[in-house]
Amino acid sequence: MKLDIGGEEKFEVVAEALWTALNDPEVLKKCIPGCKDMLPIGEDHFKLILNLKVASVGGSFEGEIALRDKQPPTQCKITVSGAGSLGHGSGEATFALAQNADGLLMTYNGEGEIGGLVAGVGQRILKGVAKHLIKQFFTGLRREIVAGQVLSS
Repeated sequence: MKLDIGGEEKFEVVAEALWTALNDPEVLKKCIPGCKDMLPIGEDHFKLILNLKVASVGGSFEGEIALRDKQPPTQCKITVSGAGSLGHGSGEATFALAQNADGLLMTYNGEGEIGGLVAGVGQRILKGVAKHLIKQFFTGLRREIVAGQVLSS
């Protein structure tokens, strides 16, 4: 089953601060919903261990995430793949940062392919779950950026 995601998020920080957070494995580990561990396996390449719940079904996943095609501090591609008790999936997304008069705007677009038990819950439900997980990620990212600014003051 194919799943497309995309959207925009506004931040009130400079691009370099957001870029630093997005490239920090410790920050990402705290922001990725269900992330139990994120272990380096190469430059900008990590093994992920996740526990997630999709609809009424929960399970664990192991996979990989990589940051590619970086153009600091404005653009990056993220690739992810994994499998677990609920099924398997892979995908990629590109994010771009643009500073404007209102602050910093991040746009993101991606697509993925999902199979196995998790795909059986239906595309409408999965799209809602994906939006919820993305919202959790950005909430965590904002929290980590604020914490980082407080610590660096």
